[in-house]
Amino acid sequence: MKKYNVAILGATGAVGSEFLKLIEERDFPFAELRLLASARSAGTKLTVCGKEYAVEEAVPDSFKDIDIALFAGGSISKTFAPYAVQAGAVVIDNSSTFRMDSEVPLVVPEVNPEDILKHKGIIANPNCSTIIMVMALKPLYDLARIKRIVVSTYQAVSGAGKEGIDELTDETKAYAEGREMVPHILPSASLAKHFPIAFNLIPQIDVFQDNLYTKEEMKMVNETHKILHDYDIGITATTVRVPVYRSHSESVNVEFEKDLDLEAMRKAIDAFPGIHMMDDPQNQVYPMPLYTSGDNDCYVGRLRRDFSQPNTFNFWVVGDQIRKGAALNTLQIAETMIKNGWIK
Repeated sequence: MKKYNVAILGATGAVGSEFLKLIEERDFPFAELRLLASARSAGTKLTVCGKEYAVEEAVPDSFKDIDIALFAGGSISKTFAPYAVQAGAVVIDNSSTFRMDSEVPLVVPEVNPEDILKHKGIIANPNCSTIIMVMALKPLYDLARIKRIVVSTYQAVSGAGKEGIDELTDETKAYAEGREMVPHILPSASLAKHFPIAFNLIPQIDVFQDNLYTKEEMKMVNETHKILHDYDIGITATTVRVPVYRSHSESVNVEFEKDLDLEAMRKAIDAFPGIHMMDDPQNQVYPMPLYTSGDNDCYVGRLRRDFSQPNTFNFWVVGDQIRKGAALNTLQIAETMIKNGWIK
């Protein structure tokens, strides 16, 4: 198999670290691996496939001779993506920078792989919560067109990065020891006011927009429309940060244009790559974040009719947002391109 020169921007962060694990696990065909980060992380030593690599400071000419550039996310993408494309690399970006750019495909490989062919040097990885939801929706959408979606998310603190994980740990210890919990990060480090996440729920992820929805909620709306190529679906979302370390959970209510058979829905979900039914309520079998963390696949349970509305169903979906919601989906885009010979 042909091997490719790969650069990882943000190699020392949570998503970047997951890239490195997955490259090993999936035997990704790389020839050269260039690990890039900010100046403060330059010089850090990381081991991949038994070889030690020194992290380099990202600069404009870091992408010379690179075939595939995996960007772990953040505002740095806007600065360095043009340099990478100019150098001839394909950028697969995990930030929100390019997601709604009409010139940039937004891809979940199991859902809309054909959109990769539309790229002009940059391919965007969707928001983690959007990925997890559309993985469950696509096999059902193929059975009947969706009219409306109502989704509520229960998002792990690792979605806010290592700082979110540390904050939950520190606050839990403080609470157990009778000390005051002093939050610094959530709901967003950029905000003036912060709230404890330990033993709490925060119904705000990112900043509020003029329509009183948060930026995170509108990402789910806009990105789902773009991925499914259906802008007529009514979508409303409420996103909530919960005191869970890893894996996002979502409660989804979906109205279809026609009625569906529950067993047909179960079979369609179970047959779809990367998602499985975990649904035996009589025996208390349903997906939970504690048991899906570190797993590459998403899981659906609590599938049932909404007796209040015709042609409408509820389900619960859980997925590891650092894996399928970020690093894995990004790597799968690259793997899809390699498999189909789409990298020049």
